[in-house]
Amino acid sequence: MLGETQRSPLTSSVAKVCPVKTYAFAGASKRALDMYAAPILERFGESARIGGFFDTNPVRAAYLGRASAAPVFADFDEMLRQARPDCVIVTTIDRYHHEYIIRALEAGCDVITEKPMTIDDERCRAILAAEQRTGKHVTVTFNYRFMPYVTRVKELLVAGTIGEVLNVDFEWYLDRRHGADYFRRWHRRKENSGGLLVHKATHHFDLINWWLGDEPDHVFALGQRRFYGPTHAERGERCATCAFAGTCEFHVEYRDDEFMQAFYFAAEQHDGYMRDRCVFSEEIDIEDTMNVLARYRNGAQLSYSLVAYSPYEGWRSTLTGTKGRIELLEAESGPQAEEQHSTITVYSRDGQVQCHQIPKAAGDHGGGDDRLRDRLFGAQELPDLLGHMAGSRAGAMSVLLGVAANQSIASGQAVRIDDLLQEPSRH
Repeated sequence: MLGETQRSPLTSSVAKVCPVKTYAFAGASKRALDMYAAPILERFGESARIGGFFDTNPVRAAYLGRASAAPVFADFDEMLRQARPDCVIVTTIDRYHHEYIIRALEAGCDVITEKPMTIDDERCRAILAAEQRTGKHVTVTFNYRFMPYVTRVKELLVAGTIGEVLNVDFEWYLDRRHGADYFRRWHRRKENSGGLLVHKATHHFDLINWWLGDEPDHVFALGQRRFYGPTHAERGERCATCAFAGTCEFHVEYRDDEFMQAFYFAAEQHDGYMRDRCVFSEEIDIEDTMNVLARYRNGAQLSYSLVAYSPYEGWRSTLTGTKGRIELLEAESGPQAEEQHSTITVYSRDGQVQCHQIPKAAGDHGGGDDRLRDRLFGAQELPDLLGHMAGSRAGAMSVLLGVAANQSIASGQAVRIDDLLQEPSRH
């Protein structure tokens, strides 16, 4: 067993000092607090400050305002006028990302947006056009790129370890805790999230696009709702009032959770959003079982699958090229998640095997969140020779692969990415 190989010179370089920037928030979400606002206050006070929060729900906006000692605004444009931010951080539900991205760009601000950048091709084209029109910049926060494990795969591919990649298999399995949560929250409606092939798979599609250094071309997909939705006769409106709470595997109890009560339950009266809806509701219209086939512009082929009801959580992938094969396995729950290292197994074309053991990093998303925040808010700007930071084109390509898959599921036909972009065919 070989240890982690020496880090590539692509990851080492000289940094330059950044000016202090003001950030304003569109969307008072838990992600806004945990991923951005709290770390800015705790770690990046010398290079970043919070100018204000906007949300249509006054309870959640006030909560973030108190937690961050920052002003709260009931009007987005008024926040832009008063706070005069250098950059707007968009953390609304997915269906509204495009609105605040475009309005911020047109106000002269750069934008940092949570993934997915948006949920359909029309909104995607509008964002790209606004960025080009205004000359401002959109950053999409693909934190999985920053996992040391994933970064090492990119380094091996850039070094030509397996030659030209011809085929990728990628399987993601959500467990019944994490997976079920998408079916009790706002994600359960495609009009809000684009479904899991957009909201969740945008992470995975972006990883594949980044590893390959390529863009998808043709997409075909199958998908069904087999596990969640109206598959159980015993169901209610929400867990808090359900008559079957004592027998339901998916019952959640938030009565003693002070944060959930203050941030969500106390806010329901303003927008009707319930955080504990039944996972067997008839209104659910997103798939829980999905398979995607895609061809890339340079010819590589992808086979991708996603399920949302696995006994444990994680992912596995293989990349096969002209000179060998890389095999990956990463557990996020279950017994294997307790291991201290993740392994990259490389098979050369002459039969040799090398195992690269990558120590598991602390922090959310395999250490990716901390490393992404260092790039976003750190006092020093680090060169990005591996292309970790993602702009609007990368955001578009990960979204459109999912959008094409959704359209293919609906039509039974393959979908061309260029048709979604309304660009001339490259073939």
